[in-house]
Amino acid sequence: MSIQRNIADRLRQSALDYPFQKAVVFPAGKDKQKRYTYSSLTFRQLDQESDRLARGLIQLGVQPGTRMALMVRPGLEFIALTFALFKAGAVIILIDPGMGGKNIIRCLSEVEPEGFVAIPLAQVIRKFKQRTFPKARLNVTVGKPVLTSGIDYDWLRGGDWEPLEMIQRTGTDPAAIIFTSGSTGPPKGVAYEHGMFWSQVDLLRDYYQIQPGEVDLPGFPLFALFNSAMGVTTVVPDMNPTRPAHVEPAKIIRQINDQGVTQAFGSPAMWNQIGRYCEQHQIKLPSLKRILSAGAPVPVHVIERMRKTFMNPETDIHTPYGATESLPVASISGREVIEETAVQTQGGAGTCVGTPFPGVQFKIIEIHHEPITAFEQVRELPAGEIGEIIVQGPMATREYFQRPEATALAKIPDGEQFWHRMGDVGYRDAAGKLWFCGRKSHIVETSEGRMFTVCCEAIFNQHPRVYRCALVGVGALPTRKPVIIVEPEQGDFPLNQTARERFTQELLELGQANPLTESIETILFHRSLPVDIRHNVKIFREKLTPWAEKKIR
Repeated sequence: MSIQRNIADRLRQSALDYPFQKAVVFPAGKDKQKRYTYSSLTFRQLDQESDRLARGLIQLGVQPGTRMALMVRPGLEFIALTFALFKAGAVIILIDPGMGGKNIIRCLSEVEPEGFVAIPLAQVIRKFKQRTFPKARLNVTVGKPVLTSGIDYDWLRGGDWEPLEMIQRTGTDPAAIIFTSGSTGPPKGVAYEHGMFWSQVDLLRDYYQIQPGEVDLPGFPLFALFNSAMGVTTVVPDMNPTRPAHVEPAKIIRQINDQGVTQAFGSPAMWNQIGRYCEQHQIKLPSLKRILSAGAPVPVHVIERMRKTFMNPETDIHTPYGATESLPVASISGREVIEETAVQTQGGAGTCVGTPFPGVQFKIIEIHHEPITAFEQVRELPAGEIGEIIVQGPMATREYFQRPEATALAKIPDGEQFWHRMGDVGYRDAAGKLWFCGRKSHIVETSEGRMFTVCCEAIFNQHPRVYRCALVGVGALPTRKPVIIVEPEQGDFPLNQTARERFTQELLELGQANPLTESIETILFHRSLPVDIRHNVKIFREKLTPWAEKKIR
């Protein structure tokens, strides 16, 4: 029998252990001297606030398993509502607002929400799309009620706090549906269970030695859930979480210093902006113990810049590797990258993502593009050979919500267990570390063999005027023509034919000096490569392929 386990129990334990410690700190405005003013809740207050909201949700009609879309801006209410929905036994639907209206509506209609806890604009759209959301009858407006029955946040809170006996869930009961970023295809709803959240909290806490009483600034709102479950204070960053590449560094730095932030999480795009700003203004960040960055490989120049901001020699930037369907898998520190793997990466070896978390296994198998119905069908590859990455562990999700074909393609049954196919390619080195070579769907099949994006792009990224680049294939399969599309550093875009030819020749010489890229004959320049909406760093190569085909006709 599965253990009784609601992830909201972790907040309640934090409230018992650290009742007067701040759980959430939110930038509420600025005073006359332009200093931030903050509102906050202690762990006891957050626990009691979520109790009151959960009671209101149950009175509204929310039952165990009810699917509720949560569309609220990051802040005190978002975190309190998240735990309230867990306490009421609901399944929370979380979706990136940055993916655009059409994608949001398509994704939400696919999972058939039974209610919306959302800002007024989302409720207006839901009202006008009643035929798209016929089951959405349990609706709460966070803000001034518009076109609803007047049920809002204050209505949910009700009267004075009274102890709540939360709805108990087992480790395998559904907790949330979280959508993938859609960087390599339509976003899919990933079914999370309470036990998976529980395992994620334990893996992250133990591996990085995160201590109760620390202060975290999470660039991804859901990480506040992990903080509250660890006894860690969350400082909500003053930024648009759907546009980390456009973060205003001065605001984040001020918050880090105001609150004595010890840990911060953000995409490489966010740390790229902050690192450049700190370098330009010679800024140090003395309170930090660690930075976490995920979403895509972190460029070496980002690691180097951020490491220069640290005051404590033990402080470092860490890159946990994983995906929405399975996080975390492995991790590597900035120190390891700089001292051990960066030179190999620049030579085309791929990006080392480190060693697996305790209790997590990975294997490299022969690349397949079809479902694998039994683990006995796979062929494991030896160290050093590039293949498909599969993982197994307590953090791996079992299925996509109501997407049996996608689930069959991503999971490999193995007795009572299963393996998750990451959709990535890479290899295991002689020391047992995992190296990432790109997405499986981005492999370029040429007449001379397969070309792997991360390996090939690193060759051209060495050029000092290249910010980033993308390898794509044009022409008919299976013998496509490899093309490198370069986004130059700011101010370095070639503005005339002479500058373009000179820049192109320099890049071709780089490519021809390495056997991995010597066959590349075409270089194109792009002012801003399209990227994913969640981390602003995964390159949308699917959009670049037709763009490149038009350019070289």
